[in-house]
Amino acid sequence: MNESAISIGELAKRSGVAPSAIRFYEEQGLISSTRTAGGQRQYRRETLRRVGFIRAAQAVGLNLSEIRSALDTLPGQRTPTKRDWERLSRAWQPLLQERIDGLIALRDQLASCVGCGCLSLTACSLYNPDDAARRRGSGARYLLGDTSRSVLAENAADKRDE
Repeated sequence: MNESAISIGELAKRSGVAPSAIRFYEEQGLISSTRTAGGQRQYRRETLRRVGFIRAAQAVGLNLSEIRSALDTLPGQRTPTKRDWERLSRAWQPLLQERIDGLIALRDQLASCVGCGCLSLTACSLYNPDDAARRRGSGARYLLGDTSRSVLAENAADKRDE
C-alpha cells in the first residue's frame, strides 16, 4: 500500500465507523477507494475527513441522499473544506428549522395523541382530525400508506358533495 493510502481497517479505526458502514458509504457513492492487486480497498487519507463530514451531517439529521447531494456540489470528489462546510450548513438551516418546528408541534400536541395510528381516538388532532381517516377502512391508515393530505382532501370533497 502506498503511504498516502489507508486500509479500510485503518479508516474504520480512525473514524469510529464500522467497516460495513464504510463499504456502504462507498456503495452509495459517498466515498471511493482503489484496489490493490489482491483486491483490498485503499482509501486516500482525505477520505477520513470526508467520512467525518458524512457523520457530522448525519448527526444534524440529514439523510444519505441529502448528504450525497451536498457532496456532489464539490469538484472532483474532493474533501469538504471549512468554507464548504459553512456554505452547506447555511443551506441546511431551513431544512433543520422545518424539522425543529415539526418536533415542537408534535411535542405540543402529543398529549392528545396515542401516537400509534390505531384510530382508537374519536379525533386525533395530529393525524386524523375529525376522525376523517376512518372512511378509508380500519387499521392504522397512515401506516398503511394513506396520507393526512389525501384523507383531508377526500373529506373536504365529500363535504362539498353533501
